[in-house]
This record gives sequence, C-alpha cells and structure tokens, in this order.
Amino acid sequence: MLRVRRVMGAETEFGLSQPGNPRANPMRDSARVVDAYAGPRGLKSSQNFWDFATESPLADARGFFMNIADADASQLTHIPQDDVEAQYLANVVTENGARYYVDHAHPEYSSPEVLTPRDIVTFDRAGDLVALESVRTLEKSAEPVNLYKNNTDSKGASYGTHENYLVDRSTDFDDIVAGLIPFFVTRQILCGSGRVGIGREGEGKGFQISSRADFFEAEVGLETTLRRPIVNTRDEPHADPAKYRRLHVIIGDATLAEPATFVRFGSTSLVLGLIEAGLAPRIELADSLQSLWDVSHDLSLTAPLPLTDGTTKTALEIQEIFYSACLEHADPDDAATTEVLSEWRRFLDGLSTDPKTLADSIDWVAKWVLLESYRSREDIDWDHPKLALIDVQYHDVRPEKGLFHKLERAGRIRRMTTDSEVEAAVTNAPDGTRAFLRSVAVSRLGEDLVAASWDSLVLNAGAFGVVRLPMHEPLKGTRELLADRVEGIETAEGLLKALGVDRLTVKND
Repeated sequence: MLRVRRVMGAETEFGLSQPGNPRANPMRDSARVVDAYAGPRGLKSSQNFWDFATESPLADARGFFMNIADADASQLTHIPQDDVEAQYLANVVTENGARYYVDHAHPEYSSPEVLTPRDIVTFDRAGDLVALESVRTLEKSAEPVNLYKNNTDSKGASYGTHENYLVDRSTDFDDIVAGLIPFFVTRQILCGSGRVGIGREGEGKGFQISSRADFFEAEVGLETTLRRPIVNTRDEPHADPAKYRRLHVIIGDATLAEPATFVRFGSTSLVLGLIEAGLAPRIELADSLQSLWDVSHDLSLTAPLPLTDGTTKTALEIQEIFYSACLEHADPDDAATTEVLSEWRRFLDGLSTDPKTLADSIDWVAKWVLLESYRSREDIDWDHPKLALIDVQYHDVRPEKGLFHKLERAGRIRRMTTDSEVEAAVTNAPDGTRAFLRSVAVSRLGEDLVAASWDSLVLNAGAFGVVRLPMHEPLKGTRELLADRVEGIETAEGLLKALGVDRLTVKND
C-alpha cells in the first residue's frame, strides 16, 4: 500500500541585496550572511568544514559520468575552489543538522533529512528563521543585507529551490522520467509562487503561476544552472548507493505558504511511490517544455496540452489522474498519507471552481489576489514597476517587511505549524533520521569535529586518530536509537566508543 513516508529534504537559495549598493559583491555578501549566523552561535564556518570527499555531482543517473572538461564550473561542487572567490565559500552545519553555505553567489539553507511532509514544512520554515537571524545580525553592521525567499531577480537571473527524495535504486530511471515529466509540468498549479512578467527578464506584460518555468530548457539533464531540465539526472545519493537513488528536483518554486509546501512534497512523494510500484499513469506530452511554459502563463487553468496520442488534457485533468491513482493505491490507515491526499483534493477542488478561494494556501493565488487588488485600486497595468516591487516584497524574510508574513499574521494565509515548533526546529534535529547524530556532533564535539557532510563525519578522535565515520544509512543515527547512548558525550573519542566502534574497524582519514 502507498504511503507518503520517505527520506526527503529541501534546499533554498535566498535572493539577496545590499541596500544602496547595487555593485556589492554577492559572493562576499553571501559569506557575510552565513558567517553572521555562525559566528554568534560558535559554529564553524569555512570552505573546508564541509567534507567534499564523498560528493560526485558529475555522476549521471543514465549510467555515465560527465567528463569534467565538459562540465560548467557551477557543477564542480565536489572540488574546493582555490581562486580568489574561495575566501567566500562559507560552509556551516547548523545545530539541527542542516547545511547553511554559499552556493552560486547565494546563501543556501539545506534542511536536515526528514520523513514526512509535515516535518519538511517545519524544518524548511526553520531555515527562514536562520536567514532572518543573519539579516538581523547584519542590520547592526555598516553593510546590511536583505534576503528574499524567491527564485528570480526579474532581470534574467534565476536561483534554485530544490527538493530531494530517496527512491528505490532498483526503480528504472526511465520510468522515473516518464512518470515525473507530466506530473512536474502540471504540479506548478498546486505550488507555484507566482511572478510578475512573462519571459526570463519579465519583458512580457502579465502575471504567471510559476517563478521558474520560463528558465527551463530541457526535459532531462545533469545541469542545474544552465540548460535547466525538468528532470535532473544527478546521481549523488548521499547514502548507500546499492539501496538508494536521491532524486534531485530543481523545478519547484520557493513556497512560503505552508499548505503549498506540504502538498508540493507530499504529492511528489506519493507519485514516486506509484512509480516505484510500477503503477504510475502513462501520460506523454507532445512538447513538455512548451506545455510547462503554457501552464505557467495560463491563469484560467484551461490551456489544452497536446499529448503524443493526438488528444489534449489540461493541467487540472492531468493532476486529477495522478491524484486518483494515488488515492486508489494509498494505505487508508496511514494518517500522514490521508492528510496529504485530503489537502491535494482540496487544492484541486478549489482550482477547478474558483482559484481565488485558495488565496489562503497557494502562493501564486495569494500574490495574484494581492496584486489584482492593488492594480484595481491604482488603475495600473501589469507592466507598472510598482507591481514588480510588490512581487519582491512578498518574499522578504523580515516579518515587518515581507508581505507574505503580513498576510499570514492577518489570518489570510493558513498555518500548519506554530512559532514554538519552528523555533525548536532551528536547534533540534528531526527525530527519525541520521540528522540527529550530525546534530550531536555539531553541538557537542567542538574542535573534535573536523568536517561533516550528509553521509559522513570526520573526527579527531584521540586514540582513534583522525577518522571518517560513515553514515550511509539515513534511518540510522536517529534519536530513538542513540539518544541514551550519547547522553553526556562531549568528545569524538567518547562518541565512537558510545557507538561501539572498534579501533581496528574504523577508517582513518
């Protein structure tokens, strides 16, 4: 029976600006943002603190490695930089087991691994508080920086909001591609963040559903910043490669509304379950990229999308097909799965009758309603520059400035979390994954922790020497398994002994 539970995580690259200084160096400011969070909390921040040894970003799920000579520099995340920009490549592992670092001239928060969409909502939002704390610290400096949880500067640049899902390695990647393309092309109606302007630079007049759709140029591929594909093929599991494949999803928008984040991850996890079970609907779009753009530009949600069999379906109809398949095969006794299906159903019903009824749950609708109200009041068209400013202001991480936060405080956008839950998630790892062990190492081991990554810890462990502790199984290293054993542990040597590691079996780095 289909269940929503799986190992998953979120990545957010924040847009940034230094007020009054359009020539500011974004790499330098991104490093300042990360360091502003790390410094006051006593967290290590350096390029070398992240353990790059286990990364392989040029491995392609289609069965080959991209030649390093053919790769864009932005893809070489496994090679520490040695040029002038290296001084800006800050890397921090936070107390909750997340990674906060500089990625492509943006500060990025990558959440710890979680198991449910509700936990994703909580720990993704914890990242917003991490970003906010950076902003608050830099407000006291001579060069304050503002951060925005969005995906484009409306000047032709786009930056990512990525999702990660562990899937069964035995699942044929061609089946993953076939199942996900029609789902991803149409998923934006559930969780787009909305954008003023049509085209990469917003040169066309209007409003669209997705902030990212216009920036995609391929169906399938390894790149993430150039020739962006609907399905990314990076085969870097950060886990046991014999058991798992990490699906790296780059097509989503940055969602602020918690119900939209919940449905974004929940529906995708269920569809992946269908694909793993060989039960995914077979829908083949005649032109996936054109359909992606058409869906984003169609606020009526009625655009016919041509299929290879000569028929057409709308985005809503395709989403209904995926929803029905998930409902048919879902475990009716699993509460988390039932909750996702219920919200997905509510979204589809609202979108099919009157999308504006979902202004409390979906960012593109909330932003559209807000902008339409302003347009009507001021009697202006979609190309008025004030609308682009409102678009950006919606995403400001500062509660007193961000229009999303103002709407939420006014009760006009639903919450699924509480302030106390999100605040606790800033410093506490999720219970059910190896993030707990990573959190213990960061919070307690001090200088004994030499480096860290998703699937390893490098420890200066006394009699053991400098060793790499592998963490290839995401469902081990959890609070339930280790909390009692590591109670009071303050050294790397003590941690290894508590874990039952033998000096003869540990791997020296």
